[in-house]
Formats: sequence, C-alpha cells, structure tokens
Amino acid sequence: MSMQIGILGAGKIGISIATLFEIAEFVDAVVLGDARIVGQLDGLRKTRSQQLDIESAEALKRFIGGCDAVISAAPYYLNKLIASVCASQGRSYFDLTEDVETAAFVRELAGGKSSTFMPQCGLAPGAVNIIGSGLAHSLKTIRSLEMRVGALPLSASNQMKYYLSWSTAGLINEYCQFGEALYQGRRIPTIPLDGVERLTIDGVEYEAFNTSGGVATMCETFQGQIADLNYKTLRYPGHRDLMKFLLYDLNLSQKRDVLTQIFDQEVPLTLSDVVVIYVNSVRNDDSGLIQRSFVKKIYSCKVFGRALSAIQLSTAAGVAAALELFARGELPTGFVKQESVSLGQFFSTQWGARVYQQAFQGL
Repeated sequence: MSMQIGILGAGKIGISIATLFEIAEFVDAVVLGDARIVGQLDGLRKTRSQQLDIESAEALKRFIGGCDAVISAAPYYLNKLIASVCASQGRSYFDLTEDVETAAFVRELAGGKSSTFMPQCGLAPGAVNIIGSGLAHSLKTIRSLEMRVGALPLSASNQMKYYLSWSTAGLINEYCQFGEALYQGRRIPTIPLDGVERLTIDGVEYEAFNTSGGVATMCETFQGQIADLNYKTLRYPGHRDLMKFLLYDLNLSQKRDVLTQIFDQEVPLTLSDVVVIYVNSVRNDDSGLIQRSFVKKIYSCKVFGRALSAIQLSTAAGVAAALELFARGELPTGFVKQESVSLGQFFSTQWGARVYQQAFQGL
C-alpha cells in the first residue's frame, strides 16, 4: 500500500519525519502543513509544503481530506482539534504527544471508528514502550520493569547541564503533569520531578526523576502482571533541582507560557546531542532473580545530507515505524496502544531496525 502522508507541523520533528520517508516504499508523497511557508526542503523529492492555519477546522478538513493518514507534529495542545477533524474525515491519525489528557481524548474519540488512531508514537512515549513491553513478554513472571530515557546534550557548560533539542512547550508540560506507575501491583499517580535516583550507564552518571506521559498506557495493560512498573526521565545530575526551583519555588508551573518564552530566548538549541535509553526488567523464579536489560545510545547524524539531532532521529523513527506497520495492514482500527506492537514487528520496519536495533551511521 502506497500512501500520501500529511504531516502537520513543519518544525524540527516534522521535517525529520519527512526526511525518513524518503526511503519508505510505502510512501508516495508527503505534504507538510504549517502556518508558515516551509523552506529548506532541498533533497526531499517526495515532500511539498502547504501553508495553512492549523487552528482552523475548515483549513484542516481541506488538508486532511487529501491524505491517507495524518501525523501531528504540531504542539500538543493542537492535537485534540487535529484528531477530531481526522475522525470526521475518516482518516487515520498518529501523533507524538506526551500529554496524558490529549492521549485520553484521542482514545475516547477513536471508539468505534473504522480508521486507526495511534497517539504517543515517538521516543518516550513510543519506542520505549514497545521495547519495555518486549522485555516484559520475554520473561514469564515479571517483578519490575523500569524505563529510563533522556535526550541530552553531549556537553553542556550551563548550570542546568541542558540545552534544548525538542519542543520547549512539550518539555515543560511533562515536567508539570502527574504521571502514573505500578507500585506493588497498584496503579498510582506520580508527582513530577519526584522519585529522584542516580544511575550509571557506560561510566556516565545520570539522575532520573518522574515526568508525565512516558509510561503511556502500560500501567493499565500490565496491571496484575507486573508488581512495579515506572518511567523516569534521565538528566545530568543537578538539572532536576534547578527545574524544581523554577517551576515550584518561583511558581512558574502556573505560568508555563512565561517559562517557555524564557527558555526559547535564553537556552541554546543543540544538534550535538545523545538519546540514552535504559530499560531494565527483573523476574522472580525458582533459581532466584533474573535480570534483562536494553541499553542504547543514539547520536546525531546526517540523513540524505540533512543533519538530524539524536532526538529528531529517534522520535521520527518511532512514528515512521508505526506508519510502516499501518501501511502493511498490521495495525487494527480504533485506538492502538504502543505496547500492542511487538518488538519483532518494530524491528522489522526500516527505521525501527536502523535506529533502535543497530548502530546507525547515517545515509
């Protein structure tokens, strides 16, 4: 099945997704829709841009009506409208949101629909849930499943030990919203920026703490099967304390637009980043505790001459894999959970295999 894919939002991630589709045989054409005129599409033969007002339902209807499937790479707060128009037009919908409320809205919207609705298709949520679910299913009785993901600068000299590499609004949103975990078999809410722990991966020390969205629907799926399941964000030590000062001591969690503006103006953007993924599972059996883990670092590289940061590459690969499975008829209609995709399916896709299964050197 060859398709025309609509991508709403032509920012760093939207253009990265279009770049990965250049070698996707199931994609005939890509239309990038954005409020601004999109330049810098040199080398993207399948892609054209279209200027439109993403906040206009009528403009979205015209755009979506010409697509076989739609990916929202727009800010998370626009996804409800986009998903609603997809539902009204009978088009399949995919997004990258980490926003729990948006994902719940899409799930309710998808009920009884003949098209596919699969939110949370990026890195975390997204690929990490497929990997975590794959580890869980590979062991008979799971005691704990820990998922840790960080998109980090390779080097940073500021006090936060952090530079921007993806959506500032999305970053701040996941620092402010409640998450979810399984604790002793029970679903519990997690407080953002709490649950701090230290861990070392390949000789580098990180801190991990609660953020929202990364666990996706896994607590619901694995309740009764796994005693302890949780997701935390990785950062270099010291970052969490500074963010807690800004968000809670200065009360900027209630003025996120102000903090977003400050970050966009004063925190540098980097393309020299690394994505660190650490998923750890432990099972109990007659011989004692057995541990299995998945550890991977993804780096920035060039794809078709276009420099992609590690977070751009890993996020775009997650949704590109989902679209390939959709094109192959391997996704059901209605709402689709990330963990409904097997690890074997994910690694059978072009970009799932290239980015997550093996070292990727670029094209």
